[in-house]
Amino acid sequence: MDNLDWSLVRAFLAVAENGSLSGAARALGASQPTLGRQIKALEDQLRAELFQRQPRGLILTETGAALMAPARKMQMAMQEIALTAAGQQTALDGTVRITASVVASAYILPQIIAEIRAAEPAIQIELVPADDSRNLTYREADIAVRMYRPTQLDLVTQHLGDIALALFASKGYLNRRGMPTAGSMMEHDFVGYDTDPRIIAGFKEAGFEVSRDFFGVRCDDPLTYFHLVRAGCGIGFHQSGLLEEDDQVVRLDLGIPLPKLPVWLTAHETMRQTPRIRRVWDMLRDGLAPLVA
Repeated sequence: MDNLDWSLVRAFLAVAENGSLSGAARALGASQPTLGRQIKALEDQLRAELFQRQPRGLILTETGAALMAPARKMQMAMQEIALTAAGQQTALDGTVRITASVVASAYILPQIIAEIRAAEPAIQIELVPADDSRNLTYREADIAVRMYRPTQLDLVTQHLGDIALALFASKGYLNRRGMPTAGSMMEHDFVGYDTDPRIIAGFKEAGFEVSRDFFGVRCDDPLTYFHLVRAGCGIGFHQSGLLEEDDQVVRLDLGIPLPKLPVWLTAHETMRQTPRIRRVWDMLRDGLAPLVA
């Protein structure tokens, strides 16, 4: 068979991975009737039943399960075709999609992006604030600003340096509770994470055994976390250099060693040499340099 339609295979993969037509429709931005017709067309073309209906959705038949591996290979081949074609573009215009953490997107990148737009008005920027790992292979982003070292083999990475963490408290909190010292620190209120274990792990590395209940207020969202600290809920952690100009908070130095966040630029190796992506990469590197020096 030499005329297999990729759109039918893509529909098959989406239904298999989501377990229902409705879930696949949301993932692909298509309608359920369209996906239903595509699955029926693929089954007719292959002369095989690929799914069985169950009360809670669709499950693969034996034939459908056997087709998953070659279908994924076809998916990877299509992605490689798209990446290679995009990487051959030579014009210094078009869209560059950047993903970064929520904090970096809110506090660091807006000024850098303004400078990119001023210098290169033909380049459009899409910013995706996300604390999960957006997949560069699947073109969910063109460039990622990561606070950890990426490990995929087909990515180009550059370590720009490290951003120090610091302790902060609001002036209102300090007026109410007094200035903490290294000796009295554990008597103070701290804002912690809800499900993220990193702050607890940091306390333990510094020699303080604490549990989740030590933190009277907990939140995983980094922007909300900062506003909780700013409102006086307790002492909190934030990237150094970002809050010093905020007149509602005070940076604290309690003599406790705090970890640093490595900053990495990352792009797919095929896309890295596209002129617009290379230009944005260079301007991101230069714009981030003062924070990681």
